Amino acid sequence: MRPSSTLALTIALTLLGAIVLAIVPMPDWLRPYRPEWVLLVLVYWSMALPASVGVGVAWSTGLLMDAIQGSLLGQHALGFAITVYIVLHLYQRVRVFPLPQQAATVALLLVPYLGISHWVLGMSGHAPGTALYWAPLLSSALAWPLMFPVLRLLRRRAMRF
Repeated sequence: MRPSSTLALTIALTLLGAIVLAIVPMPDWLRPYRPEWVLLVLVYWSMALPASVGVGVAWSTGLLMDAIQGSLLGQHALGFAITVYIVLHLYQRVRVFPLPQQAATVALLLVPYLGISHWVLGMSGHAPGTALYWAPLLSSALAWPLMFPVLRLLRRRAMRF
C-alpha cells in the first residue's frame, strides 16, 4: 500500500518536527535526558506503515541528522537503519502490545542505536564518560505513551484524504 500524498506529507512533517525537537537548545542539566525524538517517530511510522517507512527512510533521515548535528557521517544513519530493521521484523507483535508494554519494548529497541552511537563515539575518541549517556532510554520510554496517540491521530486524519 502506497501512502497518499497527504500521508507522505504527514510523515515528512512529523520527521521534521522530531528533528527540530532533537536540535532545540536545552539547559545543560537536562540535555542528557532528551528523548530520541527522531528515532521514536521512525519507530512509529515503521510499525504503522512498514511498506512505506523502512530502512531507506531511516538511513536518509540518519544522514540528515549527521549533517545537522555535525557528527560522523553515518553514525545516526547506521543506528537508525539497524533499529528500523529490527522494528520491521517485530512490528506485528509490538503493535498488539498495550501502551506500557510498547513503551518498554521501544526502550529496548533504542539499545542497539545507543550502543552503535557509543561504539562510534568511542572509536573516534569521544566516548561518553558517564552512565547518563543511557538516560534517553528512560525518557524515550516515558515519551512514547504521549507521542503514540498523537502520531496515530495524525495518521488517521491523513489517511482520510
